[in-house]
Amino acid sequence: MTVPSPTTSPEQSTKMPEDRRHMIRRRWLTAIIIVLLVGIPAGYLMISAGQSRDSGRDKERESSATGLSDNWPSLMKRRIFEIPIPPGSSDVAYYETSNWKTSRLYVQFTTSAGRLDTFLKEIGSSRSALTSGTVTVSERDAAIVGWTFPTERAWSSTTVSRAKPRPSEDITVDLTDPAAPTVYVVSTTTP
Repeated sequence: MTVPSPTTSPEQSTKMPEDRRHMIRRRWLTAIIIVLLVGIPAGYLMISAGQSRDSGRDKERESSATGLSDNWPSLMKRRIFEIPIPPGSSDVAYYETSNWKTSRLYVQFTTSAGRLDTFLKEIGSSRSALTSGTVTVSERDAAIVGWTFPTERAWSSTTVSRAKPRPSEDITVDLTDPAAPTVYVVSTTTP
């Protein structure tokens, strides 16, 4: 029995052997592709890990704060606690507490008389709902953030109650300077 001799296909017979320059170019191209396939995801992971670490540090710094932070609360916090701080307000400060039972956002800001009316309307109240000479922020809540409500100031306040899980707000306004009232809000939510 005779074994047929191997034949070469037409493609193999016309293919020229690879020269050195082409081989080097192919190897460089392969190395570049491997570096890109490995390097881009690795770089992305390093950047993502750095951002995550920085975010954790920011949250740790915020949660370890003991008192009001001179800054605007994030838009997300303002939405969750339903506190529509008027644009253009000054001396804005906030503090958040949270446990398994309740979460509270303490906010203070100074605004104009017109913006106070807008704030009260957006929160679900009005200037006519303010009771003159009263403070609805409890002594316990005031002590947590260091608020004091001296009797010689012109205080007015109200409480906005909503069905759970929506927050309820104790609002106290210092109307000693009617053109620039200072607002103190404690928004409490219970899951």
